[in-house]
Amino acid sequence: MIVDSAAEFDVREYLRMEMMPHFLCPGCGHGIALRALLWAIHELGIDKDQLAVVSGIGCAGRLSAYIDANTFHVTHGRPLAYATGLALARPDLHVVVITGDGDCLAIGGNHLIHACRRNLKLTCLMLNNEVYGMTGGQVSPTTSESRLTTTTPLGNAEPNFDACALAAAAGASFVGREVTHHVPKLKELIRSGLAHPGFAFIEVLCDCTEIFGRKNELGSSAEMVLRQKSDLRPSAYRDSVDTPFRSNDLPTGILAKTDRPEYGAAYRKAAAAQRASKAAKASTGANKGKA
Repeated sequence: MIVDSAAEFDVREYLRMEMMPHFLCPGCGHGIALRALLWAIHELGIDKDQLAVVSGIGCAGRLSAYIDANTFHVTHGRPLAYATGLALARPDLHVVVITGDGDCLAIGGNHLIHACRRNLKLTCLMLNNEVYGMTGGQVSPTTSESRLTTTTPLGNAEPNFDACALAAAAGASFVGREVTHHVPKLKELIRSGLAHPGFAFIEVLCDCTEIFGRKNELGSSAEMVLRQKSDLRPSAYRDSVDTPFRSNDLPTGILAKTDRPEYGAAYRKAAAAQRASKAAKASTGANKGKA
């Protein structure tokens, strides 16, 4: 049953309240992203027993522990690998991956590339706060150039990844980006990704206020959220290829969407064809033996 009214949504129905209070810092965007995800799940009428949430290590990875569903907190960089096996074994489930920029793009980078290539039916939410927040604020693959972190005390000299461009180039059939400033838009993007019949990659730009924000003197949590408002524009994916990441011309919304075979269905079809072929050959051989 699809629910259209936000008034009917009570986030507590989808949380393990015994796990409260949560560990997130004041102003952290991850909690906003979690609420948007649960709101989208509610509107789509997804039963909690049919929902499987897989997460890795880091601030984003901790979120699965708060969700009242089938949840898996797995090893660093491997949530997409675990989710791949889960989605193949249980195609009846709605599989969601929650991962961070370091978990997804550094140690988990190859898993992301191949998950995009396969186009298995699952939704990947990458919460990008530009830093390894849980382990002390080290530089990550998405840290903007010149930003200060504990491992770049003189400023980051490395160019950063555009995660959405990477996912689209690797073959993801749904790619989107949104920020925590626009909660209804974020919810709608996640809802579209959950309903997509293939691999959906969604980057959520989240502010890390206590570590990244303080070190870079970005102001209060409210000021950091408001800054997101001036950094965005709706865009088609083709317009974003040459757009520097986190520039004042940053594209958001659905950036790429294609229609191609879903890996799980293709795999099951190929397996059935192989079984039928072997059975036919065995039957032919048996008939020849009788003759």
